[in-house]
Amino acid sequence: MSEIDACLPAPLKDFVFDLHDSARRSFVVTEQEALYTGEFRELTSKYFSNTAWPSTDSVSSECGADPLFLALYKELTHRHLHSISRPQVRDRIDGWRVYRALFDQLLKEADAASEEGAEVQELYILPTWAFDIMHEFVYQFQGFCQFRTTSASNASQAAKKEDDVNNGQNKSHHLNETMDVLTSNRDAWAVETVLFYLHRLVVFAGGNAPTKAHYHLGVFARVALSRMECLLGDYRACLSAVSPIVEERAVVDTVFSARLSLAYHAGVSYLMLRRYRDAARTLGSICSALQRAFKTGQIGGRNNNQTHGGNANVHNDQSRKINDRMIALLAIVTHVCPATWITIDDERVSKLIREKHGSQLAKIEAGEEGYEDLFMFACPKFVSPAVPDYGGVTKSHAANHDVYRLQVRQFMLEMNQHATLRKLRSYMKLYSSIGVEKLAAFNDVPKEEFVDMLLCYKHRMRQLEVVPGESEGEAAGEEAKDALDIHFFLDADVVHVDEAAKQRRFEKFFLTQISLSGEISREAELIKATI
Repeated sequence: MSEIDACLPAPLKDFVFDLHDSARRSFVVTEQEALYTGEFRELTSKYFSNTAWPSTDSVSSECGADPLFLALYKELTHRHLHSISRPQVRDRIDGWRVYRALFDQLLKEADAASEEGAEVQELYILPTWAFDIMHEFVYQFQGFCQFRTTSASNASQAAKKEDDVNNGQNKSHHLNETMDVLTSNRDAWAVETVLFYLHRLVVFAGGNAPTKAHYHLGVFARVALSRMECLLGDYRACLSAVSPIVEERAVVDTVFSARLSLAYHAGVSYLMLRRYRDAARTLGSICSALQRAFKTGQIGGRNNNQTHGGNANVHNDQSRKINDRMIALLAIVTHVCPATWITIDDERVSKLIREKHGSQLAKIEAGEEGYEDLFMFACPKFVSPAVPDYGGVTKSHAANHDVYRLQVRQFMLEMNQHATLRKLRSYMKLYSSIGVEKLAAFNDVPKEEFVDMLLCYKHRMRQLEVVPGESEGEAAGEEAKDALDIHFFLDADVVHVDEAAKQRRFEKFFLTQISLSGEISREAELIKATI
């Protein structure tokens, strides 16, 4: 026994051995689940609550120096260290090297397995584990982009402050060190390399996976890719990454956090592309599932052991935060396009929208501002993939675009146009027919411009919509449909208005209430009452 092995606690060595055995030999799902979601958390709490786990060299003898397993162990322990500390520039660079080493080893084994006559050594990791890896990969990319932009901006501001000499020297020493590291590692977390790994891993989801671990990582690489594209502001690419997931839906559904991430970023993308019906359908469905999970204790309950790095409380908090964001997005969607209310089947979700944001929407209806605050609360933290000009920060850093503000501004441009159209709709709801001149006067618009305004309203609310397929979750394609809740047409100088579709069907409400009453009756029967 080496001196390093003698220093390790016996439970830790047993954990590494058992985890390697479950990944390479036994493939017992329940065993690996207990190790990953339970024992790792317990050992961390006991031995490494505020420190790093032992290095890969320290535990290599427990797994036969298996390079791929050691890369997985390194990622798992680095993720823990990243969660308990405030990572500095070198920590973030180390994280990049950890993920590159892991993905390079995965691709190396896949390439070796593709050779004719090659023997493939099976590797199994849980879907939850695979999702956590890919989720953390994009999370650290997002964090690094924000860190380097902030650092470059701080360096620019510090260069301008020459009055306070002492503070200037202290700040410049710390900032200069950070900028030196960033300058010498310009390729760290490069967006093209991050996308390269994601696209390479996605291939494994299409049936070309040499092992089950490659397949799971490929499936959740697609989920991570959709999130990545949304953060970069490429909403069409986000939806393109989502669309093939139908075939792997059974795997994605086993990890609720993956479903949340997928639905949330798809919902944001639909909203920004003005596909309001699809946004309401996607967000409404996952919010309904969340309300059921909250009620039954699957999320937020005492026995909930789902993990993100082994911490159930973190998972619960994240689920509640993203639920609040999606409710805010639904408030925006249903207010901009009232026809989307019909796509939200769950009365509990509709009630939440009214309770949380009803007063804010009423202010918007009265002409006050409110959309921007809602969107800033609900949207993801967009990032810029561009590497700042570290050498030019002493001059000015104003050229570095604030991508987050840019996306908010783009959203508000769209909402400002809807304010006029919303006023137009409110008047048309009052009439079955009305003269163009009279309607134009109501909207304070010259008659000559008003016809263009009507055509603009028609065009703006003509949107692509997913056509459901035969099976649940399947899409048969997309087609352009009218998202208006009223239908109007122009005949000479008269605007004729009628309902585009029947109003919401009330049987859904009554069926929901019957179901809720049934639940209350069953709960009441379980109460022991004595007279």
